Amino acid sequence: MQHDGDDVDRTHTGERSATTLWPISAAVITALDEHLGSPVDCYVNGSQTWLTPDGPNEIMLEWRLHPVGGYTTPAGMSHYEVFETVVAAIAVGADIDALSLGTESRPLEALWTGLECFAAYGDPLNTTQLAEHATTALGLSPAYQGLVDHQRVGEAWERSQRATDLYELVKAELAATTN
Repeated sequence: MQHDGDDVDRTHTGERSATTLWPISAAVITALDEHLGSPVDCYVNGSQTWLTPDGPNEIMLEWRLHPVGGYTTPAGMSHYEVFETVVAAIAVGADIDALSLGTESRPLEALWTGLECFAAYGDPLNTTQLAEHATTALGLSPAYQGLVDHQRVGEAWERSQRATDLYELVKAELAATTN
């Protein structure tokens, strides 16, 4: 494991850690499906998660598709079905502003707001390394990268009773650390 100065991941310790972000789009969903496959876990809160050994020295990267604030699973569906149903709809050219999900129609942006990638187990990883390896693994460059206090972001999300947009909290944390 490499240590490259102060720009190092210390996930879940209250310290800032390297992260990368992509805003939600059909291209992000397609890239996730093509490069990472099905999520390893799907949560009732709408989060979708992948773990891949794509960091330097096979450091495990965690990928989280963040749900909109106040997410609810589309009526008539299980939370396990949502990602695959969206992938299938995009693959056949469905309108991402009116996806047929269970007994509802929702735009893609009413499901998830973005994708985040970071070192899964607190392994030391700087933002440059993370961005390079995440870009290679996903086939798309992140829109944002930098350092985030995941503990502070998670606590803010929980205090809002998950009504706040987690992706936007992470993005705001990135903006605050780069100013």
